[in-house]
Amino acid sequence: MPDLRKAAIEFAHTNRDRFLEELSELIAIPSISADTAYRKDIQRAAEWLSEKLKGLGFENIQIMPTAGLPLVYGEYLKAGKDAQTMMVYGHYDVQPADPVEQWDSSPFEASIRGDRLYGRGATDMKGQVIASLAAVEAVLQSGGSSVNIKFFFEGEEEVGSTGLDAAIIENKELFAADFALNPDAGMLSATLPTITYALRGLAYFELHLSGPSHDLHSGLYGGTVLNPANELARLIGGMHDAEGRVLLPHFYDSVRELDDEERKDMARLPHDDTFITEQTGVEILHGEKGYSSAERASGRPTLDVNGLLSGYIGEGAKTVLPAKAMAKISCRLVADQDPEEVHKQLIEYVEENIHPSMTWEVILHSKAVASISEKDSKAIQAMSKAMKEIWSTDPIFRREGGTIPVVGYFQDLLGVESVLTGFGLPEDRMHSPNESLHLPTWEKGIDALIHFIYNVGE
Repeated sequence: MPDLRKAAIEFAHTNRDRFLEELSELIAIPSISADTAYRKDIQRAAEWLSEKLKGLGFENIQIMPTAGLPLVYGEYLKAGKDAQTMMVYGHYDVQPADPVEQWDSSPFEASIRGDRLYGRGATDMKGQVIASLAAVEAVLQSGGSSVNIKFFFEGEEEVGSTGLDAAIIENKELFAADFALNPDAGMLSATLPTITYALRGLAYFELHLSGPSHDLHSGLYGGTVLNPANELARLIGGMHDAEGRVLLPHFYDSVRELDDEERKDMARLPHDDTFITEQTGVEILHGEKGYSSAERASGRPTLDVNGLLSGYIGEGAKTVLPAKAMAKISCRLVADQDPEEVHKQLIEYVEENIHPSMTWEVILHSKAVASISEKDSKAIQAMSKAMKEIWSTDPIFRREGGTIPVVGYFQDLLGVESVLTGFGLPEDRMHSPNESLHLPTWEKGIDALIHFIYNVGE
């Protein structure tokens, strides 16, 4: 191992307790983007990251307002004009902690039990943010970087990055880079380093139905006035056929099909149906006919109800015919699908199927395009080499079923491809109570990122 690499790795090992303390400090800030009650905490998290970048010697540090929540930006450009420029992405916002009563420890107080650190954001993605900062610090403290580095932290990834595209367009020159490092994906297991080359997109809606002008007595009016809750249930029930296919008009017209090579790669992934049933607690899996679970979860589009609201939901009985009903609906999209087109398809479906006594509205809350990266790019190969150095095995390349809006924005608006990786594990319970971070994997991840920076520089 060259002397600089060795020094950087040793620095990281020596300072891991401090890195862990910094992660605990960041977790303690409840930077929940979905709830306006936490706006001050969003600002606190942005300021914490700004101060951290200042301490690392970064320049031009900014907390940048957007149409949504603020970005944090900083740059280290001492490698020179001829050197590669890497944009390191992260998001500092987190999901709500609800239901809080299901946590075994306080969600915003880092708690170590065994080889895991528990807390909201521990794995998604404050742990990954600190790993990136730690790796960069180790390199800078061990002779400097031969790669120019920019950090780009957003505060609303968990609510769809609503202000991000406009902010990128307004700051194209500032955000210019040769490639991006994005550790917001994850690993298939603690022994299988993973690089993600494709992400699904997202279109997130609310469907509102209104019937009578006010709630009605179901004994007096039931059977004569159409119940919006019943009608909403009927509409939702008609959005899939018996084989799991989505029935919105033209939904599959633009879907890019999986090729034979991708399907062969997916068949070799280690997470089979038994693993999925164990992780989810269900006994029987379900999905689009003709595709494996791995294909359905990452390479095929979906439509799912995420929430329902109507009528009386308190304790006991109230025989009410509700005046309104609402469903939250998300579609995970694959390459070549346009969220705006899916919005039109949902509207067309409702127009064709709703009862004329209903008034209704479809609201598009958030959207993100799907993305696919080249697996043989120099940056991805540099990450592959780094992971093999640490885990002594080649990484697995995979599609990811989730959505990271910034990847598509970087690709479409900046022409910047992302190296998607991360050190979260399937059992980390991201977005759920008792979210945690596997510390041995996280520590290896820091070492891998150090190797990656040197590989890119060489």
